[in-house]
Amino acid sequence: MRIALASYRSKEHSGGQGVYVRNLSRELVALGHQVEVFSGQPYPRLDDGVRFTPVPSLDLYRADDPFRRPGLREFRSAVDVFEFATMCTAGFPEPRTFGMRLSRLLRDRVDDFDVLHDNQTLAPGLLALERRGLPLLTTIHHPISRDRRLELEAATGWSRVTKRRWYGFVQMQRRVAKHSTHILTVSKVSAQDIAADFEVPRERMRVVPVGVDVDRFRPRETPRVPGRIVSVISADVPLKGMSVLVDALRALPRDAWGELVVVGTPSETTEKRLAEAGLVDRVTFRSGLTDEELAELVASAAVQVIPSRYEGFSIPAVEAMACGTPVVATDVGALPDLLADGVGRLVPAGDAPALGAAVAEVLSSPETAARMGAAGRTRAVTTYSWREVARATADVYAEVIAASGHPVPAAPEATKRQESSR
Repeated sequence: MRIALASYRSKEHSGGQGVYVRNLSRELVALGHQVEVFSGQPYPRLDDGVRFTPVPSLDLYRADDPFRRPGLREFRSAVDVFEFATMCTAGFPEPRTFGMRLSRLLRDRVDDFDVLHDNQTLAPGLLALERRGLPLLTTIHHPISRDRRLELEAATGWSRVTKRRWYGFVQMQRRVAKHSTHILTVSKVSAQDIAADFEVPRERMRVVPVGVDVDRFRPRETPRVPGRIVSVISADVPLKGMSVLVDALRALPRDAWGELVVVGTPSETTEKRLAEAGLVDRVTFRSGLTDEELAELVASAAVQVIPSRYEGFSIPAVEAMACGTPVVATDVGALPDLLADGVGRLVPAGDAPALGAAVAEVLSSPETAARMGAAGRTRAVTTYSWREVARATADVYAEVIAASGHPVPAAPEATKRQESSR
C-alpha cells in the first residue's frame, strides 16, 4: 500500500506523537509498504526507507522560543496570518492550520496514495481530502476534552479564561470526529471516551494498541540504581499528576527512596512545590533524550511511577514493561488493562498516601519488583511489539480502502513471506 501518514507535530516523547509516527512508519516499510510522512514542526526523526515531506508552520511554540513573534518576511500566506492571530488571542491554531496546509499540499496528489492516516489532527482540511477521493483513517489516542476538563478544574481567575480559549480547538476536533467514518484508537477505554465525549458511534472505531521497541527497551546487564524512581511526562500539566507524586514522596521517610528522575520540563507550580517539600536536591528533570538514553534510564530505575489522572493508553508504561522495570500507577484510563495480573501496582488517582505506600513497598521488596518486572517484559514482547501493531494497522487500512470503494492493493511480498513462515 501507498500510505500518507500525517501528524501536525511529531516531537519525540511529546504526547507520544513522534514515537507513534517514527515506529509505525518504520515497521510499515519493513512489511513492504510505501510510507510518506507529512508533519509540521517539530519534525519527526524517521528511519531509512520512510519518505518525509515537511509541512512548515510559523513554529510558534518552539521549545527555545515559545509564543514567539515571527518577522514580517515569515508571513507568506493568509494561513500564516490566521495562525499568528489565533495565538495572539490565546488560542492554539496548530491542528487547524496544519489541516489547511496539508489539504493544499495534497489536493493534486490524491492519486499518489491508497490511504491517508491522520494522527490526532482532526481538522476540516483532512475531511476535504477525503471528499476529493482519498480514503481517510484518523487515529485518536484519546479525546483532548479529557485534558481540557482537568486543566479547567485546576485553573483559577484569568488563567481559567485563557485555558478555555486555548482548548477551543477541541470543539473543532469533536465536529470532525463526528463526521469521520473511520477512527483508530489505542484502547477500549479510549474508544469508550471518544464515544462519550465526541459522540462517535462505537462501530466506526477500531482498536490497535500503541507499540514499544522491545529490542531497544529491554532489561540491561548493569544493575539498577537502588532507590531510583523514574517518571516520564509529556508535559507538566494537571493531567500528569506531578503534584500528587511530589506529595507522595514528601510523606515518605527519607531512606525509603533515593532519587526521582523526571523526563520532561517542570512547570513553575512543580518547582514551587518541590522547594516547599525540601526535595529540590533529590529530583532531577531531563529532556532532549535520545531513544537509547531514555531506554537506558528507564532500565536503570528501581520503579517507574505514573501518577496520571487520565491515560488513554500510556507509552511510558509499556516502555517500562519492556525494560523489566516494575510500574506503580494510578487506576485510570487504560492503565488497569495494561498493568493487570500482577504486571503493575495500581492506586487510586490523586491519592498521595496510597501512591507513596505502593512505591515504598516495591522499593523495599526486591522479590516483588523482580516478579513484576518479568511479567511486564513478557507482556510487552508478546502483545505490544511495533511489528504486530503495524500489521494490525495495515489490516485496518485495507478495511478503509475497501469501504471507500477503491481496490485494495495486494499484500506486499514482505508480508506474504512473514505470514507463510508462521
